[in-house]
Amino acid sequence: MKSFIKRLADLTLSAVAIGVLSPLLILIAFAILLVMGSPVLFRQQRAGYLGRPFHLLKFRTMHSSCDAQGRLLPDSDRLTWLGNFLRRLSLDELPQLWNVLVGDMSLVGPRPLLLNYLPRYSEEQARRHEVKPGITGWAQVHGRNTLDWEEKFRLDVWYVDHWSLSLDARILSRTLSKALGGEGVARQGHATMPEFMGNARRGE
Repeated sequence: MKSFIKRLADLTLSAVAIGVLSPLLILIAFAILLVMGSPVLFRQQRAGYLGRPFHLLKFRTMHSSCDAQGRLLPDSDRLTWLGNFLRRLSLDELPQLWNVLVGDMSLVGPRPLLLNYLPRYSEEQARRHEVKPGITGWAQVHGRNTLDWEEKFRLDVWYVDHWSLSLDARILSRTLSKALGGEGVARQGHATMPEFMGNARRGE
């Protein structure tokens, strides 16, 4: 029953949010076209419920400039001023409301990560995929990208073991203030979160 209510809440809230925020979504899309050109959206396969792949949607925040060898420049060199602004206020995440609407994601859950991380998790860390990934989550309201990977995964698994509708409501209410304050967008010295290399690769 709880899962049914959670899905119903996801459907209702994501549909309402898309409708209410549609002028903002159009404005952001137009700004991206002016600053970076097309495409407006960034699509990337991520691991969803039980590790199943789906296409995550985000507003594009980086240009695709490459070095002389044709390799993409580091994230810090490709992140635009507009992209930095969108990330600071978490506006780049708004297209994921569509992922929620179609059922790939939930409003609340562990953040969906890259597919190539799947074999790098410990057995305990992999439990984060026992629920749908979310736009926001327990780790996001406890430091977001200022946390190291182990702490983020510990918080993700805690959420899996303790999730409830009231906990989701708490997380959503705290997310708004965190997002408006631009807290935890990136780790110090990094434009984005450093890649998770896996516990064994760090000799843990």
